[in-house]
This record gives sequence, structure tokens and C-alpha cells, in this order.
Amino acid sequence: MKGKAARTFEELHIYQRARELTNEIYRLSRGAAFSRDHCLVDQIRRAALSVLSNIAEGFERGTSTEFIHFLYIAKGSCGEVRAQLQIAHDQEYIPRDECHRLQSLSCQTSGMISNFIAHLQSSDYPGAKSARPQRLTREEQAHRLEQLRQTQQANIRRQKEYYQPKPEKTNQPDED
Repeated sequence: MKGKAARTFEELHIYQRARELTNEIYRLSRGAAFSRDHCLVDQIRRAALSVLSNIAEGFERGTSTEFIHFLYIAKGSCGEVRAQLQIAHDQEYIPRDECHRLQSLSCQTSGMISNFIAHLQSSDYPGAKSARPQRLTREEQAHRLEQLRQTQQANIRRQKEYYQPKPEKTNQPDED
């Protein structure tokens, strides 16, 4: 994907990493002791889902400005995941090495989001929405269709005139 613009959010490396983080959080929060802390499980899963979902939603908005806004929200949710992982470790739901591994994944995801934000901010591309044709109102559509119809009719008349057979000349002398 390097060097080419993503056509879908699924192609984005930041989305792929956020998906990995989300799946790891879900796996981790199924553990026996962890799963009984419904409040923390719900909160950490929602934070991980927020990272993933805000990347997707921002991409689909179609403007760089909106995308950057949603990326900042996703980045904030990475911090929330890291904080909740610390609590899970403090409560002895997860071992230290697992906590560090997932915090590292969250930090890496956050860093990738920061780099992508910087890339978007330095780019002059306004987003996919600006490249799409603008929707026309029904009146504008009707007016445009009428103009096309009139142009086509004028072209048909010109073609008929051009291809209309011309009277043949005869070589007979005129009679007086």
C-alpha cells in the first residue's frame, strides 16, 4: 500500500493496527478474573472500539479536516486503553508482560495515528468528498436535461439538412 492513497479505510495501516489492538483487548478481557469486572471490561472494549471506529468514520466523512478531527479522537482513545490496561494490571487481572505488550501496541497505534495526522496536515489534498461531483437539485437536473435535449434536437436538424438529397441537375437544354 506504500505510496498509494487508500481507497477504503480497511487499507489504512492505522486501521489494521487498531483492529489488532481491539481484537487483543477482547481476547484479554475474556480472562476469568478480568471478565468478572464488567465495568472495566465494558470501558476498555469501548475505548478500543473507539480507536477503530473513529478511524473508519473519519475516513468515510470524505474531507481531510473531518478525518483529522476523528483521528485525534482515536488517538485519545489509545491513551484511554493504556490507562485501563494499567488498572487491569493493578487489579491483577493481567500479568505485567501482557500489560506492557498491549500498552506498547497501543502506543505504536497512537504514534502511527500522529504520523498520519501530520501527513494529512501537510498535504494539500482536501479529501475525497471534494473530488466527487456535487449533487444537483431536481430543478438543476431538469434544466440540464432540457438543455441537453435541445442541443440534441438542434444537432439532429443540422444532420438532416446536411444529408438531405439535393435536386439533380439535368443536361437538357431549356425549352422556350
